Amino acid sequence: MPRSATLNRPLALLAAVGMSMENLDGTIIQTAAPAMAHDFGVRAVDLNLAMTAYLLTVAVCVPVSGWLADRFGERRVFATAIAVFTVASVLCAVSVSLPELSAARVLQGVGGAMMVPVGRLAVLRGLDRRDLLDAMAYLTWPALVAPVIAPALGGILTDTVGWPWVFLINIPFGIVAFVATWWIVPDNRGAQRRRLDWSGFAFAGVALAALVLGMEEIGATPTNWWWACSYLVVAAAAGAAGVAWMRRARHPLLDFSALRIDTFRVGNVGGGVYRLIISAAPFLFTLLFQVGFGWSAAQAGLLVGAVFVGNIAIKPLTTPLIRRFGFRGVIVGSNLLGAVVFVACMFIDPATPLWAILVLLFFSGVFRSIGFSGYNSMQFADVPAERMTSANTLASTMQQVAVGLGIAVAALIVRFTTALAGALGPVDVWLGYRWALAVVALLLMFPLVEAALLPKHAGEHATRR
Repeated sequence: MPRSATLNRPLALLAAVGMSMENLDGTIIQTAAPAMAHDFGVRAVDLNLAMTAYLLTVAVCVPVSGWLADRFGERRVFATAIAVFTVASVLCAVSVSLPELSAARVLQGVGGAMMVPVGRLAVLRGLDRRDLLDAMAYLTWPALVAPVIAPALGGILTDTVGWPWVFLINIPFGIVAFVATWWIVPDNRGAQRRRLDWSGFAFAGVALAALVLGMEEIGATPTNWWWACSYLVVAAAAGAAGVAWMRRARHPLLDFSALRIDTFRVGNVGGGVYRLIISAAPFLFTLLFQVGFGWSAAQAGLLVGAVFVGNIAIKPLTTPLIRRFGFRGVIVGSNLLGAVVFVACMFIDPATPLWAILVLLFFSGVFRSIGFSGYNSMQFADVPAERMTSANTLASTMQQVAVGLGIAVAALIVRFTTALAGALGPVDVWLGYRWALAVVALLLMFPLVEAALLPKHAGEHATRR
């Protein structure tokens, strides 16, 4: 058996830069949409096409990342991904119409889909389990920070230097990362060259594309329920057929056998529900403050920034907490305390002191950061080195789906709870949003219970110094 490698910190930092670029560009154009729509001569809502094109491409292309890394080597694939992403960012910035922008976003999605899983694989392949927590500390912060700062960053760039800089900001990072890749990323590749599972790729592509389109349709206003349901039916049928095919294939695109490992399964099934809910939280808070309380977008954005502060403030302590209480204790605690914060937020209103709201949002960010760190580290704690590529590909696909569905699911919950509150007659305008927070808190019970059923010392070898 090959000797385990120690953590390559420059490589982990480089992978984190790639992940932050991809995560930011998933949602950064939301606040720039009005300005872009004005220049393109379309409605702001039409810019949803460009956002969907990006998310759709990432979802469809992520499953093939593991095969590419094994076939052509991590260094070459990661460098190519950065180059494609950076060039596509330039094309987005110089676009003069919505079709041009959408086409450039598709190309950008191709690069983004390769950067995240291949960068993480390069860090984790052969890594000594004792260094896993330190490695994941580098790889977790982009997922925590990007959804919170992306809207604010997009708004600031649009208002000061113009919306093209939402994309041009990627260029210096892309150039530095591309050059650094050839010095830092090892040229690892799979021991055996295998053919791509084209049938599995077709099934997975159709299922993921239909799922993203269906959830995007649900999140739209107004919703075309016929199309939404049609997409979801296609997603379910293609997904079921794809799972059946890949369970029998000799070299499947996605190897589901990793789900037999308890820590991997909890990290990606219950963890998927957790990521979905937590990714939706900033969106829910923003809706509560803007639509429920009638506050300005700027005020709502600044308040939600407290979530970001909580994320960063607790980050240096997440690894010591995991070492002290173990994966099970940390994950159960983050789910439970996160749910308590959501319940507490049900009782705030426009008259609540600002400091009290900031404290609640701060602790929401704290428990969010702890939970993300716990799930992201635990999922690979017991995965053998020879199965790391397939496990990483499956985890990346499941996580992309969970995060991508977050806002759509949040929108569906809010729509249901506000309609239910409205049916009761004249009530406080924010009652429906309070109920939405209650639903979110209730949904956190699933990952909590799943984690509680883990053995007490699950993944403990990865928490040892």
